[in-house]
Amino acid sequence: MAPFHLSFDPLKEPIGFIKVLEWVFAIFAFATCGGYTGSTIIETACKNKTLTPTNGTLTAVFSYPFRLHKSHLKLDPSPYCNYTESGTLYGDYSSSAEFFVSIAVFAFLYSMGALVYYIGYLNSYRNSKKPPIVDFGFTVLFTFMWLVSSSAWAKGLADIKIAAAGKTIMTQVEGCKILICTEKSATSFAKLNVSAVFGFLNLILWGGNSWFIYKETSFHAEPQLTQEIPENAPPQPAGGM
Repeated sequence: MAPFHLSFDPLKEPIGFIKVLEWVFAIFAFATCGGYTGSTIIETACKNKTLTPTNGTLTAVFSYPFRLHKSHLKLDPSPYCNYTESGTLYGDYSSSAEFFVSIAVFAFLYSMGALVYYIGYLNSYRNSKKPPIVDFGFTVLFTFMWLVSSSAWAKGLADIKIAAAGKTIMTQVEGCKILICTEKSATSFAKLNVSAVFGFLNLILWGGNSWFIYKETSFHAEPQLTQEIPENAPPQPAGGM
């Protein structure tokens, strides 16, 4: 391997510049999904108005990795209107969320490693056949994994929105069959929406970058230039003097 030689010239080329974008977008993808915490608050009232207190809340707090069946509903105050059991949410969406975050983290690590190789060993990268081919293989692999993980996460996110909605909670929780329940507030899912958008943006970036990396491999042969002979050129002599 050639000695380390620091040069930021690759960052001015498509493979380097796009790799920086892949590194940044991967950070946004796992940060917006993995750092999310949301809640839904249900306002409760006693059917028997003679009981005190007359108003209370039922709060559902959920976060990554979205194992909603382990998210307990908090009844405040408790006991409330002779009711103490609060229950849990329903559903486990951790597989799609953890898969998405894992791909984002591995993409972040690979992009960082590739950038170091580009700016430190560019001559070795371009004078050897193996590094560009390996880089191209991983880029195609990550393109496919972004497609699968982003699609799975988009479906999981849609299911989470339904499962954590106030209307869904009020129909599934036993307490709302005893108490009078109305939805009071719910956390916005904008942050999770952004994570799904960044997932598909990463798909586009990695897919586009695969073409530029393919051009670095030995599979992409440069077109050979042929010398055109003018029509009125004199014939070449057949033999020497």
